Amino acid sequence: MPQNPIQFQPGMSLDDFFARYGTEAQCAAALEASRWPQGFVCPHCGATAHSRFQADGREYWQCAQCRVQTSLTCGTLFESSKLPLTKWFQAMYLVTQNKNNLSALSLKRHLGVCYRTAWRLKHKLLEAMAERESGRLLAGVVVADDAVVGGKRRGGKRGRGAEGKAVFIAAVEVDDDGHPRHVRFDVLPDLKGDTLRAWVRKALDPDTHLVTDAFASLGCAGAHVAAYGAIVVSPRKSSEIDAFRWVNTVISNLKTAIRGTYHHVNVHKYLARYLAEAQYRLNRRFDLPSLVGRLLHASVRTAPSPEKWLRHGAVRTACNDLAEARR
Repeated sequence: MPQNPIQFQPGMSLDDFFARYGTEAQCAAALEASRWPQGFVCPHCGATAHSRFQADGREYWQCAQCRVQTSLTCGTLFESSKLPLTKWFQAMYLVTQNKNNLSALSLKRHLGVCYRTAWRLKHKLLEAMAERESGRLLAGVVVADDAVVGGKRRGGKRGRGAEGKAVFIAAVEVDDDGHPRHVRFDVLPDLKGDTLRAWVRKALDPDTHLVTDAFASLGCAGAHVAAYGAIVVSPRKSSEIDAFRWVNTVISNLKTAIRGTYHHVNVHKYLARYLAEAQYRLNRRFDLPSLVGRLLHASVRTAPSPEKWLRHGAVRTACNDLAEARR
């Protein structure tokens, strides 16, 4: 049986990681290079002339024009964190290089921190992934299907509309050979026509050829793309249709990963972040060694996320974008 080149790609070894990010100074240098690749730029006025000084063991940059002072982590995902940068970089390595999803409990054990710290760290990184992926538009041929995930209710309705479950849309952009290129996952409040039309405008390029299983509401949404194809099929038979092979595989793997890693997850609060993690990793699956640097790039461009906001569960971009699209 031939080896899957994606699964057997080398990735970043532990030796490579510690050679590059093993000390606090190396991590700070990498963070500075990612935040200001062309040199310091004032976050307040955009000027580049500056001075540097240290106070209370921290380094600061002071703009020569507006005199505003900023630290390396100010205004980024790392702001106000008491953890050393080495812990953050180790977390980014573990989250991106692990074959399976990594729970906050596993992260706690690997990093030697308390569970609350590991949870906060994990969800901040998921937020960076979500913001990075929020603007992705799928194009070309896109196969989409809806799915539900969540807790079991004995004696209740199953599938769409079931109590205690959350609804999401999985969309797979395929190439000319029918192989998956990019994916997108979005949690939706319902599967009504207005909601799905808003999702199409947010997630798909207008020139997209959308293929679905003829679910009525998605048919209405198909009017907003260049072409729409509906394959009428019973939900229990969709796995037998070749056009739905990859979207069904993605949904199945996604549900298995969530159930296997995030036990007793509150899908109505945190599902959007877990889907964003899967989307981020799948869309970068061909270049595993670069994922630490790419997640660092996303993190320095993500606004600070206080724990109270993280616990609330909403993904900043997903909620705002969908509300805007529905107007």
